[in-house]
Amino acid sequence: MSTSKKKIYILTFIILAIIGFSYGYKAPAAISSESDFNADIDRISPFNVRSLWLLRQIRYMIENYQVDADKKKIDEEALLHGAAKGMVEAWEDPYTRFVTPSRLKDEEIDLEGKYGGLGMYIGDRDGQVLVISPMEDSPAERAGLKPKDAIVKVDDEVVVGWTSDRIVQKLRGEPDTKVTITVRREGEEELLTFDIIREIIKLKSVRYEMLSDDIGYMRLIQFKHSTHDEAKTAVRDLMKQGAKAIILDVRNNPGGLLDASVKVSSMFLRDGLVVETKGRNERFNEKYFVDKSAYLTPMPMVVLINGGSASASEIVAGALNDRGRAKLIGEKSFGKGSVQTLFPLMDGSGVYVTIARYYTPSGKVIDHVGLSPDIEVKGEPNRAISRDVQLQRAIVEVKKSLPTKNAGRKILGRH
Repeated sequence: MSTSKKKIYILTFIILAIIGFSYGYKAPAAISSESDFNADIDRISPFNVRSLWLLRQIRYMIENYQVDADKKKIDEEALLHGAAKGMVEAWEDPYTRFVTPSRLKDEEIDLEGKYGGLGMYIGDRDGQVLVISPMEDSPAERAGLKPKDAIVKVDDEVVVGWTSDRIVQKLRGEPDTKVTITVRREGEEELLTFDIIREIIKLKSVRYEMLSDDIGYMRLIQFKHSTHDEAKTAVRDLMKQGAKAIILDVRNNPGGLLDASVKVSSMFLRDGLVVETKGRNERFNEKYFVDKSAYLTPMPMVVLINGGSASASEIVAGALNDRGRAKLIGEKSFGKGSVQTLFPLMDGSGVYVTIARYYTPSGKVIDHVGLSPDIEVKGEPNRAISRDVQLQRAIVEVKKSLPTKNAGRKILGRH
């Protein structure tokens, strides 16, 4: 064995001994051979000897030669998390990602509570971080941010190449503080800049109202733990008010919980398949069927979608459309049709891993494809019904399923 190899093995042996002690592994008493040593490494290390030595060299070079390394000490946890994030990103899947303990807590808040921020969902795609959708009545929506805006700068810092997690941390902050966002928008030659004041973002789930004497409207803003209960209350109330048809609006809905999407679909489907997941591992191949106890009504309906409709909202729209329950009106959906499972780690961090992809009941792939509307209508959600061209078309379509005598009834609601 050469002198340089011996040095590598001795150093790695020391590292192994430390790791082994931490995990209750008894290191070998002596290095008997190169093959035995490599076998010991394979049992407890994610990397081979050469890779471990490379990592040690990189750390040594930075700690000893980087111009500010003597003033800026990086703790062991930050180094470990940085290495973990880099390893995960090497698979080039924007939805398979490592999250630090603090970020994991933030994501729990996203589903359960409130926070200081701008009120928008963002995600990675094709090397960019895009706005998936601004939340309704949020600072982001009022400022004019739109789905698929590519975030270029936050304040004076260029964020091209950053992960969405890192940008989220930059965007959040104390209420009543200002943040400036610069975006690149399709069809615009110049970058667009928005000055936005952070607010406490209270996460809503469902909004509804009667549009006329017999047409109900329900907007699903996201899919979280309470969404099904809120939606059930909304539909029952609309029926009490005389709704004979319903418009389900999932425009700019970035998704959320799979279980919530199945429950919401079950409100309008008597039985059958809602969505299927297929992965490399057979145990992640599942079929999700209607929850018959959740069924509420057979009333005619249409579904509004657009480029901000993603994930769980695409599951609902795809199921209702495939099963012949509703036409899709609007624009092509975002195309986020994959399943992520969180694997918690011992220090409070975690890894979200893409384990499967969604398929609609007819077998359509959603991921990176999206759902195409039956009736394409360009436009954007607008609080004034008369100026929301997509909603106006939905009203026309759903009226066709009602008796002719109702055709002239007055449309009520927001103006």
